Amino acid sequence: MPRPNWFLAFPIDGAFVRELPPLPPHFRLFHPDDVHLTLAFFGGSGEENARRALALFDERAKQKPLPNLDVSLAEVVPLGGSRRSYTALSALLAQGRAELCALIGEHRDALLAAATGRREARPPKPHVSVARPRGRASEAQRAAGLAWAEALDLSGVHARLDRVALYTWHAVRHERLFEIVAERRLG
Repeated sequence: MPRPNWFLAFPIDGAFVRELPPLPPHFRLFHPDDVHLTLAFFGGSGEENARRALALFDERAKQKPLPNLDVSLAEVVPLGGSRRSYTALSALLAQGRAELCALIGEHRDALLAAATGRREARPPKPHVSVARPRGRASEAQRAAGLAWAEALDLSGVHARLDRVALYTWHAVRHERLFEIVAERRLG
């Protein structure tokens, strides 16, 4: 098994995923407790490096506290790879998009550098992943996943981002994908 991924993210109440229509075969719906909006993704950096980034987050938050932010979800799009080989179906933001782009842009590179020594080349794109294709999903199954995503209306889903958490892979990945190992309140 590869090294577990680590990331800092805003946990979101994912109860809404229980009310989504059934997914096509070869897709996995996120568990409600796995729903989040990523601030900085560290990959397989290891726990020590991820905790170094969390300590930097703590320092920055003491100097300039991050406010609670209200967001709402918008269209669900494929992310990660191309439209044919995407790795997730993710909701973009309606309310809060500009604020989150600015916040991620302000903090992500410093946090990523603390954990990995790298910087992110892509501009911030705040999103909330709701489903993933399984590794062996065919092109037709992925097309069915896109049709499922395009039919969703998540405009009624609102959330308050009031904490940041350090996540890694869940010990029992067939039940959940992620677990929180540390958490900080905002404001």
